[in-house]
Amino acid sequence: MKKIGFIGAFDKTDLIVYIAKILTEAEKRVLVIDTTVLQRARYIVPAIAPIKFYVTEFEKIDIAVGFNNYESLNKYLENIEDNYDIVLADIDSAEMFDTFQMSNAEKLYFITAFDNFSLRKGMEILKNMTSKIKMTKILFERDVVEENNEYLNLLSLTAPVEWEQEKIYFPYDQGDLTAIIENQRVSKVKFRNLSDQYRYSLEIIAQEIIPDVKAGKIRKIIKSI
Repeated sequence: MKKIGFIGAFDKTDLIVYIAKILTEAEKRVLVIDTTVLQRARYIVPAIAPIKFYVTEFEKIDIAVGFNNYESLNKYLENIEDNYDIVLADIDSAEMFDTFQMSNAEKLYFITAFDNFSLRKGMEILKNMTSKIKMTKILFERDVVEENNEYLNLLSLTAPVEWEQEKIYFPYDQGDLTAIIENQRVSKVKFRNLSDQYRYSLEIIAQEIIPDVKAGKIRKIIKSI
């Protein structure tokens, strides 16, 4: 079983669900864990009579909300490793990074935009990490500006993080936001109204997570969603 962490203060719930959708269409058994303080998945993913903690199914994806640690979720699901091929964890604190045992994750992504809250809160998360971690940047910005990346590098100088050379960009524009909101309203995952760059970046991440699946197949999956 692969564990993949998505870390940061930026709202990344929809992005993680979209990635999970691609993985399930590639015949992978996927669990998304929302460990965040706000638990946005409660409000985005439909659930029948949700309680304090639960696991619900949405678009062939299992989504866990409200669990305080990996052990309690593992007990609830009667052994996660037997039930899933891939676990995607949404994390917005160093404490939950440790509690959900993400130090042994296959891949870690740091997700941010360049507003003050996303950057400063994101740096707070990284600087509270108890051990050095290697991460790939996922950057949300309207235009690709190298000065923004350099600023992020400067802010993170004192954090125990090693950045991968690769950077993944997502457009930060109204067209994609409108498509995401419409998906939320109808409780569906559809890619047809997302920009080409947004879909391409989804493809890159999916390929990194499931390198055993050919790029052509992933591309066809994205076109069909």
